[in-house]
Amino acid sequence: MSDEIVLYTNPMSRGRVARWMLEEVGAPYRAEILDYATTMKAPAYLAINPMGKVPAITHNGKVVTENAAICVYLAEAFPDAGLAPKPSERADFYRWMFFAAGPFEYAVTNNAFGMTPPADRAAAIGYGNLKSALDTLEYAVTRMPFIAGARFTAADLYVGSHLGFGMQFGTVEKRPAFQAYYAKIADRPAAKRAAQLDDALMPKQAAGA
Repeated sequence: MSDEIVLYTNPMSRGRVARWMLEEVGAPYRAEILDYATTMKAPAYLAINPMGKVPAITHNGKVVTENAAICVYLAEAFPDAGLAPKPSERADFYRWMFFAAGPFEYAVTNNAFGMTPPADRAAAIGYGNLKSALDTLEYAVTRMPFIAGARFTAADLYVGSHLGFGMQFGTVEKRPAFQAYYAKIADRPAAKRAAQLDDALMPKQAAGA
């Protein structure tokens, strides 16, 4: 059983979040860059993730998929990095980590594809409506210096990634609170290292070259 961490990713994917988390953790890892049309759908990778999507990581003979799970797993597997919640931070850490992974992403994605629930059926939808989801996340990122308290944790990385990607691609409003929060966490050395590594792998057209 190998304790090597392998990251399966593509630079034009949510795998950028998992790479950032690995850079924060500081543990050695190897990146396997997969192509959407070929290796991501090949039997070798489908044996790791039957969804045929990235990111995924393997570690100690186990597979972890889904960015929220990867972030929590790595935070707990490498406690010396200080990214897991302390006992007093757990409630906020898990609350906002999974709000972003569930209701918030659901709301943003539905809206991006023009699937707006009727106003009279909002109560039947987990997120209610997009404005409610945005207002709730704005509350989350302004009530304390970071999501779970006074320090940066894996929950900030995950929530902040949602905001960063959303504002970049126009699916999340560029509210001042969101911009200030994201600027604070995107300035971290690990975030910059991860971005540089992935940017170097981008196709020249996509990178603007």
